[in-house]
Amino acid sequence: MKVFKFGGASVKDAEGIKNVYNLLQQVGHEDVLLVISAMGKTTNAFEVVIKNYFDKSPELQASIQEVRKYHNQILMELFDEEANPVFTAVTKIFTDLESFFKNNKSPNYNFVYDQVVSLGEIISTTIVSHYFNYLGLKNYWLDVREFIKTDNTYRDAIVDWESTQKAISKNVKKKNLNITQGFLGSDDNNFTTTLGREGSDYTAAIFAYCLNAENVTIWKDVPGVLNADPRYFENAILLNQISYREAIELAFYGATVIHPKTLQPLQKKEIPLYVKSFINPLLPGTCVSKGADLEPQTPCFIVKKNQLLISLSSLDFSFIMEENISEIFMLLHKYKIKVHLIQNTAISFSVCVDDKFGNFPELKSILSKKFHVTYNDNVSLYTIRHFNEKSGDAVAKNKEVLVRQLSRETMQIVTKDIAN
Repeated sequence: MKVFKFGGASVKDAEGIKNVYNLLQQVGHEDVLLVISAMGKTTNAFEVVIKNYFDKSPELQASIQEVRKYHNQILMELFDEEANPVFTAVTKIFTDLESFFKNNKSPNYNFVYDQVVSLGEIISTTIVSHYFNYLGLKNYWLDVREFIKTDNTYRDAIVDWESTQKAISKNVKKKNLNITQGFLGSDDNNFTTTLGREGSDYTAAIFAYCLNAENVTIWKDVPGVLNADPRYFENAILLNQISYREAIELAFYGATVIHPKTLQPLQKKEIPLYVKSFINPLLPGTCVSKGADLEPQTPCFIVKKNQLLISLSSLDFSFIMEENISEIFMLLHKYKIKVHLIQNTAISFSVCVDDKFGNFPELKSILSKKFHVTYNDNVSLYTIRHFNEKSGDAVAKNKEVLVRQLSRETMQIVTKDIAN
């Protein structure tokens, strides 16, 4: 079996869904499992809905209707008549959403987030599955929550591999075209969980691992894995081949083409991962597999925007030693603040972090009892793998450099834009 993953950009409108159908006609669809994300910016739109729900905003209904209108427009462009059962199926999803908001008693934002945002994937796969059947392409719609079992760490759930393996190997029908959702799972109480943003790639890897798949293909709007994000860097170069190890390094530092957790299960069974273009599906793209680290050999650039640089120094000028650092990391873990860079001196300790859940103000008040705390918000963290002097200078040009750190293969630079 082959596993194909399609992200939100590939199914953002009716033309995108038609393109996925045409792509499958070109590359084959027998013995294939499709993992599909929410359409376009649906996840962001549902985040607005959740915010309005918790704020008790009068805009709640309007924000729900915006999501509904977006999907209804796609339905109208794909299907000739409203009698098609897909209209009833999508309407029921929004009815269930209204019912959830009416009956929910949990004040837990992360729990509510997962129950609501997950509907984006349910809607997208429902529409795609019905459309393929409408065109005569028989497929089986699978509710991924019945297959990927997790703990109850909402918004960043941990997979229960034993239960997941059992469910997938027993119930997924091979030799067919199967369609399921990315990003989602469920806990022991059958509440929906999510695997973290961009978790659809991880979903594809989970299914591939459990099914001993031939390969995984992530279909993107780029020709493959590039050595830099073309939104931020000019003249990005296509990488033809990357080893698992190099890809894991790039993913760890934040390369967005491949999700950080995606590669590990694939590496264990040496399942090749391809990154290809859904615009030009017959191009070779990039292969991630066992073999050469990088082809061609070139610096690779990764940037993380909107980071937070926190600097701590001791109040009494005493050394910051292992005991202090251990306590700091325990607090960073407790407040779910992800560390991307560390630098310390005798009496100071700095970390560049991603405050995904907005917990820094609370953490700062605790740290201030023992340390002098300063910070720079909205900084950028640049990572250059296989760097050279020219590549480092290019990143630092016209920016204030706050931290520069080198290792054998990697340079990291924290910068702040210079105000005009």
